[in-house]
Amino acid sequence: MQCRLLRGLAGGFLTLLCMGLLSLRYHLSQSPKSVQETLGLSPPSPRPPELQLQDVFIAVKTTRAFHRSRLELLLDTWVSRTREQTFVFTDSLDEGLQERLGPHLVVTNCSAEHSHPALSCKMAAEFDAFLASGLRWFCHVDDDNYVNAKALLTLLRALPQTLDVYIGRPSLNRPIRASEPQPHNRTRLVQFWFATGGAGFCINRRLALKMTPWASGTRFVHTSALIRLPDDCTVGYIIECKLGGHLRPSALFHSHLETLQLLGAAQLLEQVTLSYGVFEGKLNVIKLQGPFSPEEDPSRFRSLHCLLYSDTPWCPPLMAR
Repeated sequence: MQCRLLRGLAGGFLTLLCMGLLSLRYHLSQSPKSVQETLGLSPPSPRPPELQLQDVFIAVKTTRAFHRSRLELLLDTWVSRTREQTFVFTDSLDEGLQERLGPHLVVTNCSAEHSHPALSCKMAAEFDAFLASGLRWFCHVDDDNYVNAKALLTLLRALPQTLDVYIGRPSLNRPIRASEPQPHNRTRLVQFWFATGGAGFCINRRLALKMTPWASGTRFVHTSALIRLPDDCTVGYIIECKLGGHLRPSALFHSHLETLQLLGAAQLLEQVTLSYGVFEGKLNVIKLQGPFSPEEDPSRFRSLHCLLYSDTPWCPPLMAR
């Protein structure tokens, strides 16, 4: 009797053990997704792939008057390294530029004047072209900017990919004010930060899509006219006043309106954009020794380019060592 009882207990134990092993084998054979569904778990959100330069749309705003004096310099320097990502927006057809840039030269129907409507017209063309591209980041620069593609990519990779991002350099040390039209012929005073277009700025696609009610098609020019401010101010107005977003100030963007000589040579490699021009009656350029003299390279862009890309064929042999 006792032996029969022990055999029964042993048989029951063996049956439970086999069932447990079969259950374990079944769950191990399932994919992680099916296991999550069986347990009622939500699948984790897929992480976006690491940002590449090919994901960035770089728009350069120019006008026919500067095709030779400014654009050719950019094409010889930084655009030569970012040609597939860079699109030049101008107001007049130029066969020489068309030959060098092909479809990356965008001739708008905008006026060549340096007026609010003309500038906003070009910005609208840039914005719409970016939306149509499907790329992840929109970066605007002017035709007197040098874009350090390596530093730009490093900066954008460090930013949160799942949040709205608007980054650039404010030209003022305080928010700008504007009168926003209201119903019944009233106005409302608003204030907001904006990134100066002369230093360049970037917006991610997530935020750009939210801007479309005020920025796509003819809406951008209309919005700019309502607040009576230029294109870069209008971008800040839409993001901060209409969408409740915020500018991320960055000291890595530079325009000709700041004292560029204050940047040390060791800092130049880290800057996203640089510029040149005349400020307060004096030539305003970065301070950089060689390889070209100031007479040969008044903007210092060629010297900077050789510092960043010493393998450039026209750089002096000293830089290529």
